[in-house]
Amino acid sequence: MGEQMLHGEEIDLQVQRAIVPELTDDLINEKYVRGEVRIVTEQARYPLSSIPQLLGSGDYLLRPEYQRRRRWSSEKKSRLIESLVMNVPIPPIFLYEYDYSKYEVMDGLQRLSTIREFYSDGFRLQGLVEWAELNSRTYSTLPTSVRAGIDRRYLSSIILLQETARNEAEARVLKQLVFERINSGGEKLTPQETRNAVHGGPMNELCLGLSRHPALCLTWGIPVGTLGTESEEEDLELLENDAYREMFDVELVLRFFAFRQDPQYFARSFRDYFDEYLRRANRFNSALLEQLGNLFRETIDLVYEVFGERAFWLWRTRNGRWNWLSRPTTVAYDTIMYTFSQRIDDKELILQRKEELSASLPRFYEANYSSFAGRYTNPANIISRRRLFGGFVDEVIGR
Repeated sequence: MGEQMLHGEEIDLQVQRAIVPELTDDLINEKYVRGEVRIVTEQARYPLSSIPQLLGSGDYLLRPEYQRRRRWSSEKKSRLIESLVMNVPIPPIFLYEYDYSKYEVMDGLQRLSTIREFYSDGFRLQGLVEWAELNSRTYSTLPTSVRAGIDRRYLSSIILLQETARNEAEARVLKQLVFERINSGGEKLTPQETRNAVHGGPMNELCLGLSRHPALCLTWGIPVGTLGTESEEEDLELLENDAYREMFDVELVLRFFAFRQDPQYFARSFRDYFDEYLRRANRFNSALLEQLGNLFRETIDLVYEVFGERAFWLWRTRNGRWNWLSRPTTVAYDTIMYTFSQRIDDKELILQRKEELSASLPRFYEANYSSFAGRYTNPANIISRRRLFGGFVDEVIGR
């Protein structure tokens, strides 16, 4: 069966390696003096009491795509307020001036949001140790001297000025560079968290939306609810799920689209490949993105209807006994999703034979165990798994 690609979906992902010229010290000094790759910044300090007004002014863009899903708990918010009470230095926030006197928040959204929420009595302090007597208080119920002390505190910022970048492409590279470096310490970001922040765009937004599709969540053990629309207990359950919190669910959607390209591109690291694919795919027009979104939904729904919640489990042998590996794997996900996406036109045939497909799957894995047992990711292995599983499906449905 030939590969099916949507019109405009196939992109050339070949990357030419830049040749770095050898420069003398004099030429390096000239480059430095010219100011190449030099970031222009300024610093500012904001009284805490002014932050709610600043954030409501429309001059500060709170980019939700920069935000990781590791939302702060009430205890963590409270610890920030306790630090302010004690006058403990708080790390600066980072802003990018995208237009004259208009800024987007690159780093520090949680701090800003917490301060704004506290000033509006949005949560009660809890879990404080040094100032345990303030537990259960809101801003407006704090003792007057404590409240006045907080009002005197400042939050520092480092602003990347607009003149650093000469055009939109340079601005994107700049923000990626800065974002990755300011997040190189502390809690390490996952590849998808970084990708989500520095490669925002229409394809990234599509992946974010599709990551909450019920069939994907059910097959990967992710709570189906959407954060903020359920009860506090259900929100907590979602935030405690590793795949959701670390945005692995979003990467699963992205890899489905990226793996529909020519396998020759997979020879480099998946992280670099997914970065480059997302950057290019953000340029897709809205009609193509809609088609791709529909294809993903149809494919994952079909897989779920045929194989259920165990769709991406592997049948494997351990100590001479065959059994299911009781968790989903990307080896199975990549292979099955690609195969079914290529056979959407045969959906009715597949559904007619779904019981046979499901019942025969263990025998398929036993017959092809060497191809699926390890995490082989070179192009030849990926193509081989597609061929084997495609042949299995075609034989069962009579193609």
